[in-house]
Amino acid sequence: MTLVTTAIWPQPLDPLHSSVLSALVAALPLILILVLMGGLRKSGLFASACGLGAAGLLAMLIWHMPFALLLWSTAYGFIYALWPVLWIVFSGLWLYNLTQDTGKFELLRRWMEENASGDACIQAILVAFCFGALLEGSAGFGAPVAVTACLLVGLGFEPRRAVIVALIANTAPVAFGGLGIPIVALAGVTGLDLSRLSAMVGRQVPFLSFILPAYLVWVVAGGKGLRRTWPAALVAGSTFALAQFLVSNLWGPYAADVVAASASIAASVAFLRVWTPGGADRRAERRPLGDGSPVSVAAPDPRPGALSSRQAFAAWLPWVTLSAVMILWSYLKLLQKGQVAIPIPSLHNGVFITLYQKPYSALYSFQPLGAGTAVFVAIVLTALCFGVRGQVFLRSGSKTLRQLRLPGLTVMVIVGLAYLYNYSGMAYTLGGLRLGLAQPFLW
Repeated sequence: MTLVTTAIWPQPLDPLHSSVLSALVAALPLILILVLMGGLRKSGLFASACGLGAAGLLAMLIWHMPFALLLWSTAYGFIYALWPVLWIVFSGLWLYNLTQDTGKFELLRRWMEENASGDACIQAILVAFCFGALLEGSAGFGAPVAVTACLLVGLGFEPRRAVIVALIANTAPVAFGGLGIPIVALAGVTGLDLSRLSAMVGRQVPFLSFILPAYLVWVVAGGKGLRRTWPAALVAGSTFALAQFLVSNLWGPYAADVVAASASIAASVAFLRVWTPGGADRRAERRPLGDGSPVSVAAPDPRPGALSSRQAFAAWLPWVTLSAVMILWSYLKLLQKGQVAIPIPSLHNGVFITLYQKPYSALYSFQPLGAGTAVFVAIVLTALCFGVRGQVFLRSGSKTLRQLRLPGLTVMVIVGLAYLYNYSGMAYTLGGLRLGLAQPFLW
């Protein structure tokens, strides 16, 4: 069997001659993934692999997609997942692991504790929202929730409440994810312009970012806590929202969360030096949430003495370096330097999009100086500034590689599934049904 096709293959929009039935069959792999993960509690890798297998069978048997195009479209997704998506994730997580292995993350935790004023509401804003957004922008995936929840527990939060607060705080920065990965992946799957996608997301999400700190305060301490600490919530939310809007519209998605979080942390800390929460009680109010469990913040364990200026500088140096490199990388337009467009064999212009009446291009843009490379440069600069030994540097990198083995495979399978959906026409079958259902409302 050859993997090369010569004739262009037209995507069938309605292979079963019933738009509803065709769309239902096209949705089966997605339904299978949801059932396996949500109902049967199977792993993401197993569920996505089953979904990919089901989609492949449907693409061949129902949509009659040539086997060569099926393989190349899936492989195209695998390649895109490896570079740039997983390269960005790997670099961001490597930086985080390096700060842990060198003890700088512990310094950052102590800095957060010292500057959170001892008030549970301020701790939720500064740790869960501001610092969580910084972790989301640099590493993404589960790191922000896991790390900030642990920090909150260390500050005296009950474990369950700490996880709830961390999860809620992650709702705004997760739109851009680790170095813009969701936007980058969406642009690759849909073929839409990356800068326009970034701008559109950056004109919607800041509204959520603006109100989220206040909502966190309400979750932690109710209306009384909100009345006491609303100025801090206003400063953190407005600073974050404004920076997120400007960066996403002017520079792109890569540094939106990193810059916004850094600006919000700086503004919040500066504000807390001239303002303190009113009221004598700085503990979270004992109020029910969900199952009625009370909100309480226990007194934290005794900590070492206050950080020196040098230690505070060391705590923030990796993240300041990351922000500076990403801004400089975007300003100098280094992302496109050395870019190579590689046509995917057989797949490039080998599929005809029936819905739009045009050939489907398949050009893989390899960017050696992409966002992941920028983060790697920040890692190297951080290691040089701290005088990190080569053994420690490589050990943190190998640890990152081990951590990403299964998640990385899952990402590859999911992106491969998305590309198969696009090139097989199943995505257009689903979209055509939605367009048909919406047609009566367009007049």
